[in-house]
Parts: sequence; structure tokens; C-alpha cells
Amino acid sequence: MSLRIYNTLSRAVEDFSPLQPGHVRMYVCGMTIYDLCHIGHARMMMAFDVVQRWLKASGLKVTYVRNITDIDDKIIKRAVERGITIGQLTGEMTAAMHQDIAALGIEPPSVEPRATEYVPQMLDLIGRLQAKGLAYQADNGDVNFAVRKFPGYGKLSGKSIDELRAGERVAVLEGKHDPLDFVLWKSAKADEPAEAKWASVYGAGRPGWHIECSAMSCQTLGESFDIHGGGADLQFPHHENEIAQSEGVSGQPLARFWMHNGFVRVDNEKMSKSLGNFFTIRDVLATYDAETVRFFIVRTHYRSPLNYSDAHLDDARGALKRLYTALDLVKPEPVVIDWNHPVAARFKAAMDDDFGTPEAIAVLFDLAGEVNRGKSAQDAGLLRALGGTLGLLQGDPSAFLQAGVAMAAQDIDALVAQRAAAKAARDFAAADRIRQDLLARGIVLKDSAGGTTWEAQS
Repeated sequence: MSLRIYNTLSRAVEDFSPLQPGHVRMYVCGMTIYDLCHIGHARMMMAFDVVQRWLKASGLKVTYVRNITDIDDKIIKRAVERGITIGQLTGEMTAAMHQDIAALGIEPPSVEPRATEYVPQMLDLIGRLQAKGLAYQADNGDVNFAVRKFPGYGKLSGKSIDELRAGERVAVLEGKHDPLDFVLWKSAKADEPAEAKWASVYGAGRPGWHIECSAMSCQTLGESFDIHGGGADLQFPHHENEIAQSEGVSGQPLARFWMHNGFVRVDNEKMSKSLGNFFTIRDVLATYDAETVRFFIVRTHYRSPLNYSDAHLDDARGALKRLYTALDLVKPEPVVIDWNHPVAARFKAAMDDDFGTPEAIAVLFDLAGEVNRGKSAQDAGLLRALGGTLGLLQGDPSAFLQAGVAMAAQDIDALVAQRAAAKAARDFAAADRIRQDLLARGIVLKDSAGGTTWEAQS
């Protein structure tokens, strides 16, 4: 089966082949770097890391562009609050982002453009849109895109102009001809730092968020490319506006396929700082090892909601341990994957069906069972190699298993005490949950008249 991808634009799974045979060009909207990356950002970058890994494993060349937004209202506000320059803030946060995502095994993109490096290209696009009658300068100095003059606006989100008007919240004083119009160039404000202002024919100012991605994607990949991706929250208005700007200039499709990953929820609630359920990547890695976090994210299909909880991470740790136990049992023999091998073919069929990682990982567990039964070094090698296409199972099995016990050992006694207190309070559900959490970490509890002891499973 050839690769098939769900296209948000058509709302259907379609056969995929790149515009240029053998070469996939993909753009993904990256980070606005004013703070540390959270688990939602990790989910987005992990989703497209898996995509680009599988495209490469399928024998395709991949030019993967993931941008950095380093000029934005939030960035300016945070820099002012901290009393540092915009450059200092974005430099610090970019370094932190690179460190955090590298820990999760997320490979760097082929190109990582920064918005501040492409302002001339943004101004060129704005000028071309104005020349075509799709942009105008308002009385307040801003340059806006005239939404109603672009036929087909709303095709990505599936919303008509009338539906969009029903939810508008735009003040008359913003200087727009129509409430739906969006800003391409923001006129400089007197209280903004000097480094947030660029000279232009429209006066001093800075680019709007949407035009940044249009300029960077078209400059690095051309006016039409294969895949444009990002989080589901970017579908509207960001990606809808990118289409309007880019196609308004070029007259051709910006991207053939639009891909969007699902949201992250925490204990079945939306993650947000206001709810107190907001976790940075560093928060999570302080408790769980990086490969467990990666496995936890990858085993959920990229378009499905990802429900974050300690219980799910504990379960992921236990599941990953079972795979590493098979590799620890038999030393893997290095193999080159033969995609005609029945197991490899099943794995490939899963991944070719819109990057079906849940089904692909199920194949890995079946193969681990074969390794446990047959003690085949070739099967163990195939298990490691297939896992490698997802960025998994490349560590030393013994080290992984021992590290899991060491991590849990720091807190085992405290958890045993919590369980005893729960039993004394007749909260047997809590006591059982603690037992199951420890079991997922490879720790077996043994109750006796003298108390509770524990031992690590080998």
C-alpha cells in the first residue's frame, strides 16, 4: 500500500506522492519563543518528527522546515517585563527549546528560519498583495489583508464568510475596512522597544504573525510545496490566513496536504495555566525519562487527543519496559529492514495508513513476543530497527531497565507508606492505585503480618 495521509483541506485520507518525485518538502509552524516549551509543544514537534522519520524510512528525501517566531506581541511584553532585550529573551528561549526537544529525541529540521531574518521578504509579499488590491493601509498606519477580496476564504476551516462574521469581535477603531480583515504590517507604537521596529514604505513597524510564515515557507520551499503542518489550534485563523496571503500572491495552492495534530488534555481537561494543569517539558522530564515520554506521545495517533496523566506515563513506562526486556533477553543482530518480511510489512502498512503509530507499536509488541519465545537474534534486530523508525528502542536495554528501577527506588518507600496510610483510612481504591503504579514501574509489593516489602522485577 502506498502512503496515504489525512488532508485537513479535503477532510479525507488521500494517496500521497510528492510534487517533485522522490523529494518531500514540508513546512511546520514552530514555536513563538517567549517561554519554555510545554507538553503540547512537545506533542506537535513529536508528531512531525515521526512524519519526517517515516518519509525518510520510505526512501524519500525530505526538506523539513520548522520556523521560529522571534518577534511577536507576547515576546515584546515578556522582554519588557523581565527588563531584558528581545534578542536576549529569544536567544535564551531558543537554546532552552533546542535542549528540551533534543532530550526527547526530536531531530532538528533541515532548515530553521527565524522570522526576524525574513522581514524584507515579508514586505515584498505585502507590496505584491497591495498591488493586486488584496491589501490596504489603514488610517492608523497598519496594513491589512482584505479578506472579502480573496475568493475561497474559509476553505481550510470549512467556515463561510457569514459564519465567520457571526463570531467577530473587532472594534471599529482598529481601522479595518471589514471586521474580518487581518493585519499584515503593524505600525510601530511609541512605547515599543526600538529593536521591535523595522523601516518600510508603510512607516516604522513590524510584521503580523501570519505573513511571517507565508514569507518563510515560500522563501525556503517555493510557492507551492507538499505538506504544511501544525497544531489543530492553528487551522483557523493562522493557516487560513497563510493560504489567503500566499495564494493571493501566487495564484497556486500553497500546500497540497495540510496536517494538524490533536490537542493535549490533562486528566481529560484542557491544559491551561489557569487550571493549574500546565506542564513544561522540563517539568515532565524531572519525573520521567525521555524515552518513556516519547513512547507515551508516539503510541497515540497524531490526530487523536492526547490525555496526559501520571497514570498514563506510568503505563507507558511499563509497556516500554516489556519491549526492552525482549531486547535484553537476546542480543539484537544488526539488520537492514526487509519490508517484504511479514512483520515489517504489517508495520509498514500501519505507518502508510496516515502514520498509524498505535497499530505499528502493536506490531512491535507482537514481535517482542516472538523474541521472547524464539530467542532469535534476527527478530530482536528487526524489533530494534523497526522501533528506530519511530525514534524508539535505540538505548542499551540493561541500562534502561536498571534506570527504571533506580528512578522508582527514590520514591518507593514513600509510596509504600502512602499506601499503608490509605489502607488504614480504608481508602482501598487509593491503596490499589499505588500498588498498580509501582507494578507499572517494575516494583512488586509483598504484604505480610510484619508489614509490606518490595522487590524489583528482573
